[in-house]
Amino acid sequence: VQLVESGGGLVQAGGSLRLSCSASGGTFRNYAVAWFRQAPGKEREFVAALSRSGSYPSYSASVKGRFTISRDYVQNTVYLQMNRLKPEDTAVYYCGAKVATQIYWGQGTQVTVSS
Repeated sequence: VQLVESGGGLVQAGGSLRLSCSASGGTFRNYAVAWFRQAPGKEREFVAALSRSGSYPSYSASVKGRFTISRDYVQNTVYLQMNRLKPEDTAVYYCGAKVATQIYWGQGTQVTVSS
């Protein structure tokens, strides 16, 4: 399984970005998918996850109500729509996929929110 993130960038506080994670290899609808992020000097933390069926999204408390995770089974892509961004959302965002007991990661995309 290969994952490639895109869509990161610099945005002002209050703005929006949509991250994409293109998946290849394996069978996309067999993956549970998630977004994590890692800020400088901090550990990687959970942001959002979505089941294989796409029916059960979950979010961290810090992003719930502002971020939306979704997936497109035709494009084999996972999205993270981020609204009302805050400076504390600044981090490298990673897409992850879980297939059985194996976890795969993308290379990450930088999101920087200026105040």
